[in-house]
Amino acid sequence: MTASTWQPHTESTTELLDPAPVAALAALLDDGLPAPGPGDPLPPLWHWVALPRWAASGVLGPDGHPRRGSFLPPVELPRRMFAGGEILLHAPLLVGSTVRREAEVVSATEKNGRSGALVVVDVRIRLFTDTDQLAVEETQHLIYREAAPAPEQPAQPPSAEDTLPRTPLHRTADNAWELRTDPSLLARFSAATANAHRIHYDWPYATGVEGYPGLVVHGPLQAIALAEIHRLMGGAPVRELRHRGRAPLFCGQPARLLATAMPDGVALELFGPGGASAGPNATVDVTTD
Repeated sequence: MTASTWQPHTESTTELLDPAPVAALAALLDDGLPAPGPGDPLPPLWHWVALPRWAASGVLGPDGHPRRGSFLPPVELPRRMFAGGEILLHAPLLVGSTVRREAEVVSATEKNGRSGALVVVDVRIRLFTDTDQLAVEETQHLIYREAAPAPEQPAQPPSAEDTLPRTPLHRTADNAWELRTDPSLLARFSAATANAHRIHYDWPYATGVEGYPGLVVHGPLQAIALAEIHRLMGGAPVRELRHRGRAPLFCGQPARLLATAMPDGVALELFGPGGASAGPNATVDVTTD
């Protein structure tokens, strides 16, 4: 991080749990569950969609994210990843209600990893109901990394089959599902979550500038898909979630979702094309009431 006068501070806003993006996410998932409407409780993790925060176009940086140095610290490393977090659910959030949102950066730690320098930024978010009851406590872990080396060969575009829109979640067994992604799914999720990060929809940028082999599937989309299969299986009410992004998943790659019962909840894992032998690409550990 560069030396500056930046200091962490708390942002407090009053926001609407907007029914429109909630309906958009329900349409995107298209999993047979009814779309939550005004007055209905918001499913776990759906506050990422129900509280979209659109930045003004003039404050966006080259990657599509707002330039750092205002709320987030002035980290110079260009690659940003949503690495995971922890969420405590104290009370339901109702679609269409007004909530108070408090957010603050609680730490920014410089480290050296296998791929070079990185900075881990932890952001704490608290959501209060319109009666000022604490409903959600969340910590998000953001990782900033050095730029990738320029690819030796241009990435190959996906096949026509891989770009066909399709229903994202497909059940394959009692406790197993497939997640099928395509460019339209990623673009719609970016729009629903007010996420302008170009790695999710801009093929030339994702492959030529950041050096990825394809469009990157959003970490929050993977976490929501995992939490959604808990709902589809009729799981008990969620009290706590711990989600981790462990390896990137790219658009069109096969992904298998697996639910395993635990003494106090369920372990949800997403395996990419490497399968179980390569370990999960993403996990969500759910503690239930």
